[in-house]
Amino acid sequence: MSDRLEVVAIDGPSGVGKSTVSRKLAALLGFTYLDTGAMYRAVALKCKTAKANVRDEAVVAAIVENLDLQLLPAKSDRDDVRVILDGEEVGDLIRTEEISMLASAVSALPSVRQCLTRMQQEYGAAGKVVAEGRDTGTIVFPSAAWKFFLDAAPEERARRRINQLRNMGEAVDEAEILRQIIKRDRDDSERKLAPLKAAPDAVRVDSTRLRADEVIKQILEIIRK
Repeated sequence: MSDRLEVVAIDGPSGVGKSTVSRKLAALLGFTYLDTGAMYRAVALKCKTAKANVRDEAVVAAIVENLDLQLLPAKSDRDDVRVILDGEEVGDLIRTEEISMLASAVSALPSVRQCLTRMQQEYGAAGKVVAEGRDTGTIVFPSAAWKFFLDAAPEERARRRINQLRNMGEAVDEAEILRQIIKRDRDDSERKLAPLKAAPDAVRVDSTRLRADEVIKQILEIIRK
């Protein structure tokens, strides 16, 4: 493993359980959890606040160049990473469906992706990191020692998201949630730059019928070999 970075790269589509698995896995390994998706969501939120067109690369690039962003450890292995944008904690604000769709558009912009990829690589340079996203094993950390690609049926991912929103007391349009998941899958997979796909050496894990702890157990067994 001398030529491999001590990083666990976990990729997969939206709503597949990457964050839950990555948080708990990092805690069990004593690694740092790097939520790359949160970085794109933060950019999307800043664009929304500024009423900027997320498909205008020059405008979004200018926003990223002046980005004041910090990722802080989660309070527990059940919480999302803490995201500080311009000195304000915005964790709840970046987890909406609207920001999710905007983040997908932002992540397709070459200059934005280049900048954030560089930031992510700086986070992971020392190793002992669990990084999750859509291109962590293919683009951000191609020399990661361990790579996994989580997947689950769109209908199951929609069900999980619907339950999550209802538990938060939000009204839910079930058909719209499924539509958004399918659309984001298509957008992320078909974009020319760093499309969503499994690295050739990634281990695929289908979590459609698995609990998070069962997925973590599978991954830990592979890492500890």
